[in-house]
Amino acid sequence: IDHFGFSNTKTFKQRYLISDKYWKTYDGVILFYTGNEGDITWFSNHTGFMWDVAEKLKALLVFAEHRYYGESLPFAEESRKDSKYLNYLTSEQALADFAELIRHLKRTVPGADGQPIIAIGGSYGASAPIWQFEDLIPCGVFMKIVTDDFKKSGAKCSESILRSWGAINRLSNTGSGLPWLTRAFHLCNSLNSKDIQRLKDWLSETWVNLAMVNYPYPANFLKPLPSWPVK
Repeated sequence: IDHFGFSNTKTFKQRYLISDKYWKTYDGVILFYTGNEGDITWFSNHTGFMWDVAEKLKALLVFAEHRYYGESLPFAEESRKDSKYLNYLTSEQALADFAELIRHLKRTVPGADGQPIIAIGGSYGASAPIWQFEDLIPCGVFMKIVTDDFKKSGAKCSESILRSWGAINRLSNTGSGLPWLTRAFHLCNSLNSKDIQRLKDWLSETWVNLAMVNYPYPANFLKPLPSWPVK
């Protein structure tokens, strides 16, 4: 449970999913999905890229569940009910879990020892390893990737979003602007000037989420969406 202390020597069962359909012993790679904040079956069913390239790479697919989610509960049903148990819910502990699982796979899966491992993740699952080496990643690179997604989707798409922030600010300073924004975005309650930053945060999160699930096929990972939803 605790990889970095000495007082707690308890262990817990971590769930992981594995597919060896295309695994070529001593000649393939291991694609290792670093789990997110949720049930690992959910992520394995919506990570098409790994399944798409498995045959070409002769890959062993491994989906590791993040501690405190799904069935990987260090303190069973009490895991998230008491703050004293939540001290062990950190990205550092989760990464150490993944490292230990990789060591286990190398020891127990025939042909795995010595084969290359490629870590794959999305959203938090992809970011957590980077956080431990934040000096290697330029600030703002994530939002640049999001912006590039919209640039590729159509002429002046990203430019329109960029201009929208100024337009919202200008409208919020007029008597007719706030009611217009309320109607335009089909909001449940009438906007006031104090709500504008929350509105922009909500829109920004929408653009980010669309970029994250901009899959080339229909999916219902966050919501039912068509292929290439950014377009």
